[in-house]
Amino acid sequence: MGKRIRHLQRYREIVTAFVRYGFGYIVKRLGLLESFPMRAFRFGERRDLEERTIGERIRLFLEELGPTFVKLGQIASTRPDLLPADIIAELVRLQDKVAPFPFEEVERIVTEELGEPLEQLFAQFRQTPLAAASIGQVHYAVLRSGEQVAVKVQRPGIRPVVDTDLEILEDLARMAESRLDWAKQYRIRDVVEELARALRLELDYGNERRNAEKFAAQGAALPFIHIPAIHWELSTGKVLTMEFIDGIQLSERERLDAAGFNRRTIAERLVQAILHQALIEGFFHGDPHPGNVLALPDGRLALIDFGMAGRLSPELKMHVAAFVLALRSQNASGILRAVLAMGLVPEDAETGDLLADIETMRDKYYNVPLARINLGEAVNDLFSLAFRHDIRMPADLTLLGKSLLTMEGVVTSLDPSFSVIDAAEPFGKRLLMDKFNPNRLAKRLLGKLPEYIELLTDVPLRIKDLTALARKGKFKLEISIPELDRFMSKMDRVSNRLSFSVVLLAFSMIMVGLMIGSSVSTNSVFMWRFPVIEIGFGIAALMFLWLIYSIFRSGRF
Repeated sequence: MGKRIRHLQRYREIVTAFVRYGFGYIVKRLGLLESFPMRAFRFGERRDLEERTIGERIRLFLEELGPTFVKLGQIASTRPDLLPADIIAELVRLQDKVAPFPFEEVERIVTEELGEPLEQLFAQFRQTPLAAASIGQVHYAVLRSGEQVAVKVQRPGIRPVVDTDLEILEDLARMAESRLDWAKQYRIRDVVEELARALRLELDYGNERRNAEKFAAQGAALPFIHIPAIHWELSTGKVLTMEFIDGIQLSERERLDAAGFNRRTIAERLVQAILHQALIEGFFHGDPHPGNVLALPDGRLALIDFGMAGRLSPELKMHVAAFVLALRSQNASGILRAVLAMGLVPEDAETGDLLADIETMRDKYYNVPLARINLGEAVNDLFSLAFRHDIRMPADLTLLGKSLLTMEGVVTSLDPSFSVIDAAEPFGKRLLMDKFNPNRLAKRLLGKLPEYIELLTDVPLRIKDLTALARKGKFKLEISIPELDRFMSKMDRVSNRLSFSVVLLAFSMIMVGLMIGSSVSTNSVFMWRFPVIEIGFGIAALMFLWLIYSIFRSGRF
């Protein structure tokens, strides 16, 4: 409640936007009408909603609520394992272009962050920005040494705005999980926390500096890729100064042709760079769209904007390589193993349906010429499959899928005949060969040796503890079987009916014995003076009828 009171106005704006774009039912289900009654809304639903798809309404909703929601939507567009394809297609269209903030604010922020006036730090600083976005804007400048640089300055007051919005979203996610079954099923709180973490990293220009250094360290393996140098002494968490890159964007195909560039060579180099980063280094550029890749006069490609980068663990790299090779050889069982290894499959997943979908995916690419197989589309199919079966993929893996899809779109526009999957095959083979390389296996074993030694020395102590517990009678064994209560209830009913049947059989045998005894006996017995046989027969008949009725009522005849 404290957060709601502090952010009351922003809460009102968000709740109003929910209603305006046709999501008022969510407000009602979350119980927010108690705090924000409908009469308090200045706007009702938009009249044109019937003409809009759900994806369009979500996109317009995010754009109206401003920078935080736009950035979260852009980050969410990299998660096709969490959202359906039609919504992803709309989120990709989110616009992050806003009016630039005044130069006076730029000058104030740079001076506060770097500790000196602008004119002492730069020989020239252009007031009109090269580009402006919701998080910050970029200015052209020249250092005292004469070097040209690009200075990225964070938008003033953006952090408090983002923090407020993220606190409200996290609060709404908690409420949703407590009130809505689907929100709990999809773990909305985890999703919001994951997106919030990515956005906070993007707000930290120090993170972008570190990413740029890591990419620069890959230079020896990728001599045809240029990473702009970072000026650490002129950079902080809110200001980033880097080498100015004067090149041609890959979307400007006419300029590339006029400058004499070979498009196929550019396509090959871009693919080699992204695949090497992802499958060999395990650290890759998360957004290689045409505006972030520039062709330089010397033939190299320059990558810029390192706010979004992905990391793949050695195990995840192996799984991706196995998936590529299985797709390349059209091996259904290999695709299945890779899918199950890459994602977190829920316990209640319908394995039969999952296998059927994987078979369908395999059939789509079976006997198809490799030149016609689209790696980005195949990865997208993988994430669509994950979405249908609630398989949670690692965030970095979905970012890789988005990066591959973006890269393949750029490559196709440069050279439609270029096959990305053919280019990816050598990387997959190299990874699998490295996995079984004796030297690598020996290094891994040596790295784990201290852990194994500690485990071996710890075993006798653990055995001693277990033995002591067993002597004291405190050793407990717990077995968990799904639906055990229902199973035991059925067993109880079966055993009760079996016992009833045995009693009925015994009673019937006694009655048969009495009947035989009465027929062969010539002596008068006191018992024979009463209708014992008739009464016993009546009881046996009632027991038999009750047993038959119970069986029919159970539906298990």
